[in-house]
Amino acid sequence: MWVVDGHNDLVSRTWRGDEVRHVHLDAAAEAGFAGGFFALFIPSPKPPNPSSAHYALPLPEPIPTDEAARVAEELYDIFCDLPVELATSPADFGPGRVAAILHLEGAEPLAPDLSDLERWHERGLRSIGLVWSRANAFAEGVAFRFPSSPDTGPGLSAAGRELVRACNELGILVDLSHLNEAGFWDVAGLSDAPLVATHSNAHALCPSSRNLTDEQLDAIGASGGVVGVNFAVSFLRADGAAEAATPLSEIVRHARYIADRIGIDHVAFGSDFDGALMPDELGGIAGFPKLLDALGADGFDEDAVAKIAHGNWLRVLGETWT
Repeated sequence: MWVVDGHNDLVSRTWRGDEVRHVHLDAAAEAGFAGGFFALFIPSPKPPNPSSAHYALPLPEPIPTDEAARVAEELYDIFCDLPVELATSPADFGPGRVAAILHLEGAEPLAPDLSDLERWHERGLRSIGLVWSRANAFAEGVAFRFPSSPDTGPGLSAAGRELVRACNELGILVDLSHLNEAGFWDVAGLSDAPLVATHSNAHALCPSSRNLTDEQLDAIGASGGVVGVNFAVSFLRADGAAEAATPLSEIVRHARYIADRIGIDHVAFGSDFDGALMPDELGGIAGFPKLLDALGADGFDEDAVAKIAHGNWLRVLGETWT
């Protein structure tokens, strides 16, 4: 069984000069890792670590467009140097090779008038997360809070609405992860593509501001979209704790909840590898076979596991990129 994953931060970790923890590409073939969304993420100064499982961290300050664009060019150069194939069609994915979707995690590098969007599209950009939590010219994300609803701020700006429309026209996926609830509903009312959250979980199971309410899940399912289950432990656990001893069953629990709520066709993986604390039992991409086995042990049949592993992503990409 091979896997397409909804989110990793390998590019940003490499840019910072940090040791790769999870996405070891030389282990991809053995792990069945066929690639997925590779994020270009412009980091903010790291917020303080929560002193307990109950926390409310402030939103990072916005980053000026010029600075974000400069960093994005450096990240893009690193992306181009990776031993992967650029993915612009679902047919680019398959066992035995690694294909990478060029994804902006936060639209800060884009000019608010979108004058550079077509250039990015020509370079292969096929997915944009409107925000990474902090505000930008297009939208505002959720602050990192637990417990908290995702209803934490205003919706899309006029520029954000134009960005959604332009993405629909160009065939660029709009990622709802990190976006606050008002922005989510704005996108849902504007977009004619399936709604997608590349790396988010069920708020009913873990009441983090980063997770999706039942109503949001329902909207994604009704649109034909998909939720990539995030493996970050603090978005999995009912207590929100950053505990590496979190078992694989917590990932399966969210996959099961989303599948039971909106259907098996709307569940996928969105690991957040190399961007967050993972369960020790999983490790990195080498743990995918173990996770697939855990899904099977929970009662997902072979067809259902294949949909979660890659089939649902390929379907949604095909419907969005055409």
